[in-house]
Order: sequence, then structure tokens, then C-alpha cells
Amino acid sequence: MAVVGIVMGSDSDMAVMSKAAKVLDDFGISYEMHIISAHREPDVFFEWAKGAEARGIKVIIAGAGMAAHLPGMCAALFPLPVIGIPMHTTSLGGRDSLYSIVQMPSGIPVATVAIGGGMNAGLLAVKILAVSDPALLSRMKDYLKDQKEAVEAKDAKLQETGWQNYSK
Repeated sequence: MAVVGIVMGSDSDMAVMSKAAKVLDDFGISYEMHIISAHREPDVFFEWAKGAEARGIKVIIAGAGMAAHLPGMCAALFPLPVIGIPMHTTSLGGRDSLYSIVQMPSGIPVATVAIGGGMNAGLLAVKILAVSDPALLSRMKDYLKDQKEAVEAKDAKLQETGWQNYSK
């Protein structure tokens, strides 16, 4: 049974949303992923969002560009956490999406990551789920330790070779 719902309004969002899915795969978290347009098929969207809790979804990751209504509408219909991912847009570089998601009215919160921040959305979902799952929390701690060690190894290499001779 899926515990995370990933939803996007267009397949053009797939490159970003797949980064969230990859993180969930890496942590062994089940999810469902859909392309549903809140504007073009509102009945389908309402049914999906309203039924998410009954399907076992604990967190929704919603990506949207331009008007960016998908994350906010998820938050209005779904009683558990929603993470919004603003998509880069050609007209305003994603600032339109970011503002639409982050400026939700009082009472309808959406956790918002950076423009195109699929990986961080996936990691935030893992951290939310880890609050009540000790094994998942342990895996997150291991992930953070691995990140720290990777940076330390890069610094050690820099100190050893100097910046002029440093190569990745």
C-alpha cells in the first residue's frame, strides 16, 4: 500500500517529480504517482485528493507550475502534510509557481521546497514519515552520516591536492 502520493499536473513535470520518487525508492517507501490536472479534470483530481487518506497516503508531494494550484488544492482536501514543488517556468523562471505555492492562505499550509526541488521534497517526505517509524529514522540518520562523510572526503582530497590540481 502506498504511503506517499506524488501528483503533477503535466508530464512536463516528470523530470523533477521523478527525483522525489527516486528518493522514496532509495528509502524503500511505497508511493503512487499520477498526472492529474486540477484545471482540466477537476472531478478526477477531487476524487484522488479526497480519497488519498482512505488509500493509506500519509504525505502528498504535489508539483505545479505557473498558477500552481495543485499543491494548495491538495492541502485544502487532504488532512495530512502536503509538500509543494514549484516548477521552473519559461515566463517567470518559476517565481510565479513558488509564490503561488508558498503564499497559501492561513489555515491551508503547504510545505514548499525550492523551484525544481524534487529531491528535497522526497527527503522531506521521508523525514515526516520517520517521525513515527524508528527504522526509517535510522536509515535517515545513516543517509545524513553518509553525506557528511562525502563532504569530509572531498575536503581531505582538496587539502591533499590543492585547488589547482583538484578534480572530481
